[in-house]
Amino acid sequence: MKKIYLTLAVLIGLISTSTAQRNCGAMEHLHHMTQDPQILQIREAIEAHTQQFVSEYNPETGRAVVTIPVVVHVVYNTSAQNVSDAQIQSQLTVLNNDFRKLNADWSSTPSVFQSLVADAEVQFCLAQRDPSGNATTGIIRKSTTVTSFSTNDNVKRAANGGSDAWPASSYLNLWVCNISGGILGYAQFPGGAAATDGVVINYTAFGTTGTAAAPFNKGRTATHEVGHWLNLYHIWGDDGTGCTGTDNVSDTPNQADENYGCPAFPTSSCSNGANGDMFMNYMDYTDDACMFMFTAGQKARMQAMFAVGGARYSLLSSLGCQAPVAAACGAVNSLAAGSITQTSATLSWAAVSGATSYDVQYKQSTSSTWTTTSTTATSLALSGLLAGTTYNYQVRSVCAAGTGNYSASTFTTTSATGTCTNNYESNNSRNSATAIAVNTNINSMLATSTDNDYFKFSNTSTQKNIYVTLSNLPADYDLRLYNSKGSLLATSQASGTTGEGIKYNNAPTVPTMPAYMDTTVPTPLRLVIPSVRLSAALHSEWTVWKCLTTQENFLTM
Repeated sequence: MKKIYLTLAVLIGLISTSTAQRNCGAMEHLHHMTQDPQILQIREAIEAHTQQFVSEYNPETGRAVVTIPVVVHVVYNTSAQNVSDAQIQSQLTVLNNDFRKLNADWSSTPSVFQSLVADAEVQFCLAQRDPSGNATTGIIRKSTTVTSFSTNDNVKRAANGGSDAWPASSYLNLWVCNISGGILGYAQFPGGAAATDGVVINYTAFGTTGTAAAPFNKGRTATHEVGHWLNLYHIWGDDGTGCTGTDNVSDTPNQADENYGCPAFPTSSCSNGANGDMFMNYMDYTDDACMFMFTAGQKARMQAMFAVGGARYSLLSSLGCQAPVAAACGAVNSLAAGSITQTSATLSWAAVSGATSYDVQYKQSTSSTWTTTSTTATSLALSGLLAGTTYNYQVRSVCAAGTGNYSASTFTTTSATGTCTNNYESNNSRNSATAIAVNTNINSMLATSTDNDYFKFSNTSTQKNIYVTLSNLPADYDLRLYNSKGSLLATSQASGTTGEGIKYNNAPTVPTMPAYMDTTVPTPLRLVIPSVRLSAALHSEWTVWKCLTTQENFLTM
């Protein structure tokens, strides 16, 4: 209905607060808002821009459908008011259907008005990105001690028991709460304060399921209020039955007052002819089941909000409907291998920003099979490695967005030969045993895994105290002690890479070396296992000992 262009001197018509009739608080809110002369001036500028846009608007000119990010603030005092995610989603579905002319009931529009039914080309999404750029469901739940709210915007302020708005330039804030006074909902028209911008809906008139109660259980209260948020007025112009008000839309019939319930067609007022009121319009007050259309003229007004200079133009560049893309994992740097022994090494690397863990793979350089593990630390200790072997290893970061690329390097375990050589050969038999001095450390190696090395020394002591140990073993080796006649005195056969040791008579032990007692050896011969080095305590008689190791160190006591 369009008769004249009016500035905003709004008269508020009070209507029934019965829950059986629709009661919208948007015009009351607008009246209070425009008591501020500055906001009134802004509103007049918005209307002027809208009228200019409408006068030039060509609906045939293709424009991208506007998608508006929505954040739903559920402010509840009771569990019933804490509407479910499903109820929220049902409301978003209704909004999308109604504003895109996808609602099946639009075909119920009387034939004389059907050519005016418009797809507003506006759609909505629950926000996936919050104002800080983080992922969100678009739903905020706030428990409150406030039993009910009014149209004074307290529901929009955390300090007053509500929930603070997200930036109006990027989101449609939609509050769901208990509203007093029989109000089903209210909206803030464009031009008001950003901190209170948005739409408020009573929890009993929200969505199509859960707490939504007939006759306002088809989600049309939100459709009606979002229409106000996009600068649509009530279809009768809020003039108190005077037939002089206007909604500033040319294709809506002049109408005396609001319609309630589900009127029969036609219902006439203001001498508006045979077709009467367009009571099935979303901007009337009929029940949810009896409103199902916007007109082309109303669409033009809404589209004006998204034109350059329009009051909602900034929403076009909002990223609220786009889920944030987590930063890709960076490459691992500063790879290093330390504490390398014959059988172990510790890998380390620099921390990667955003990484929650690290995948680590390692293998012998000649192997095609990786051993894979993971850690949340920036280092990993490896064990059970082979001596004198080159290993490949690679590390990659793991972030919320996925994994980075592997960074690779190599290391080589300490050679089993160390610095020793096979310089005592040939000593592969008892008769060719190499003579060694007492109180002397030696290094030697075995040429092959079947090689036996023999060493001999002289012990002139009458007590015959001998202490022989073998340590730093890369595999399972044995240690044997013979007398000068070739008789086997003892054998040390600890399992695995545990060090071997033989203590004969009363030879002292090295204090740092724990003793391994082999009860199978008769007294006074005992076996000991050192943890640090291979040593021999040799006195008086010569002896020959046999082992399968690649490094031998002797210390006579």
